[in-house]
Amino acid sequence: MKLTEKYRKMLFGLYPPRSFANGNFHKISAFSNVGVVETNNGLVLFDISSRINGSKIFNSLREITNKPIKYIIFSHGHYDHCFGYDPLIEEIKEKGWEMPQVIAHENTVSRFEKYRMLDKYNNWVHDQQFGSVLGKNKQYNSAREILNPTIVLRGNESYSFKLGEYSFELYHDRGETDDHIWMFVPEEKVLFTGDFIISCFPNVGNPYKVQRYPKDWAYALDKMREKEPEYLIPGQGPLIEGKKKIEEVLIITAEVMHFVHDEVVKRLNEGKWFEQIYHEMLEIYPEKFNHEYLEQVYGCYRFAIHAVYRLYHGWYDTGNPTDLFPARKNEIANEFLKISDEKEYYIRAKDLYDENKLQLALHVLDVIFNASDMVNTEILLSAYELKIKILQQKEEKESSFIASNIFLNEVNKLKSKIVELQKRTSSD
Repeated sequence: MKLTEKYRKMLFGLYPPRSFANGNFHKISAFSNVGVVETNNGLVLFDISSRINGSKIFNSLREITNKPIKYIIFSHGHYDHCFGYDPLIEEIKEKGWEMPQVIAHENTVSRFEKYRMLDKYNNWVHDQQFGSVLGKNKQYNSAREILNPTIVLRGNESYSFKLGEYSFELYHDRGETDDHIWMFVPEEKVLFTGDFIISCFPNVGNPYKVQRYPKDWAYALDKMREKEPEYLIPGQGPLIEGKKKIEEVLIITAEVMHFVHDEVVKRLNEGKWFEQIYHEMLEIYPEKFNHEYLEQVYGCYRFAIHAVYRLYHGWYDTGNPTDLFPARKNEIANEFLKISDEKEYYIRAKDLYDENKLQLALHVLDVIFNASDMVNTEILLSAYELKIKILQQKEEKESSFIASNIFLNEVNKLKSKIVELQKRTSSD
């Protein structure tokens, strides 16, 4: 994947701080955006980014205003939205200010508990998803220390408050997560969406993450549109301005979520299994969804198909009883090699590669890898090298950052295996 300048700026938060709406509203960008509302009585922060971006956010904030922080709102509990608090709290303690109210949904509290339980696993997931750009084995994700919410939204309840000259309306809806909050300030018609809008295709169906909610997501966007916002601070990307433009973004994003949900559900009702649904869905993606705010550079349509199917269906997704209680893959591969040896599999994979049938070539090569204990070392090395070439070619063409990282992670693992195998061979 070759990052475009637009997406590179979005991914790394390279947009300069932006003030708007009479100069009292500000957007500060890091990996995720921080929304700031400056009132006569202090500041309201919508999200505070990640731990590694905390200093950047703090310094940008204090170049804009020296007013104390009165409220912090977590749009949801992901690490890039609610862990950049250290410099903020240090300043509050140094100046003897009153601690701000921290608002979150009750499921955010549960999320933090889950993160503490799965801390090592979450670091591993982070490495898989972002290792190619942020490096690996760094403790980005610790939830051992958190900024505890002081005001907790329960169920589907909304919440509102006033500070200075502005009113703040908070609403809970499910979308990327089950704990998401979005905010509207009616006096200036400013909408804070969090990750309901990320300036590209919604991050629904992430291969590493828990269930996400396309239909609820679409309904949330429909509710936001009813507010007729004139400014929109997304979870990532630049400020969106103008009632007409914002309406366009909210409509097209809701439409694609409605579409992928309804088309998968239609096929489930027709008794189809995942493979058939997936490939049929790839063939019917409407041209109108090739929209600037639906670029498939992070989340993607292919992932969204998985998200809807998984929402309504269990893990048995083939309809083939062979897959109900499967044998080990290495045992299956060993049986295949009794029919035809590894050389024949390698030759066939190479032919498929030459025919540019890269995905089929990967499936054939996996027979060799799954039976590696039985495979000739020379063939195994050649198979590793071929798989690396295939994955590199797929990665170059891949639009989704997440999928691209999966390919790159495997390339790096295979290169390490080649080195280990060569060392073992030379010492024998």
